[in-house]
Amino acid sequence: MTILDIRDLHHSYSRNAPVLRGIHLQIEQGEFVGIIGLSGSGKSTLLRCINRLIKADWGEIRVPRALLGHESDGAGVDVLTLGSTDLRHLRRKIGMIFQQFNLVKRLSVIDNVLCGGLGYQPALRTAARIFTRAEQRQALINLRRVGLLEHAYKRADELSGGEQQRVAIARTLMQRPAIILADEPVSSLDPKLSRMVLDILKRVCREDSITALVSLHTLELTREYADRVVGLKAGEVVFDGATRQLSEQAVEGIYQRGRAASDL
Repeated sequence: MTILDIRDLHHSYSRNAPVLRGIHLQIEQGEFVGIIGLSGSGKSTLLRCINRLIKADWGEIRVPRALLGHESDGAGVDVLTLGSTDLRHLRRKIGMIFQQFNLVKRLSVIDNVLCGGLGYQPALRTAARIFTRAEQRQALINLRRVGLLEHAYKRADELSGGEQQRVAIARTLMQRPAIILADEPVSSLDPKLSRMVLDILKRVCREDSITALVSLHTLELTREYADRVVGLKAGEVVFDGATRQLSEQAVEGIYQRGRAASDL
């Protein structure tokens, strides 16, 4: 099933500096997609457009209506047209993992994880950070899944970088996501910790049938973990295929500095 259907997506931060230039992508449920490209190629912007942290200038990002809690009619719905209520419902189902973890360092590990479920709570409970026993139990389950159960009641800033990113994964799992967007999730970690985090991320995605779009900073990690690779260059898709198809010629086309395909 197609879970993301991106059509002719454009975005610019200024009139003369387009960042996304006509992105077309279809992402199937359960895929673990590595997104690669030079800095400035549009990787982060693309991820942020999907959950509308950035609203693209034009194009379409279609998702199944079921992600909004509606009955599916097969047509899907365009993320760019959603009102505030439907957008809030969509963001429950799209988890985001950032390069710098985005934890509240003064809070405990379990409180950070519980914050992942705030989108499902009434506003009053959210403001007061009141959690049910069932929510606390689920947070502990998610911490166990990422190997951090024994650290549940430590402050988040007592943990190492790799451990903090694992907390971020557990927090995302509290959303019961259908999609996870991970923006350079291991770029600040050493190779050993990078593999530990990606092992966990890929495992939980497989176990829960979560679709993942992961921006990665090295070809080695991309080839090791991605089922499919999307290569961006100057805001355009210049490669889209199975990881085994990522030839040296394709890599050169992605990383060679210069004009995008439409300029050639």
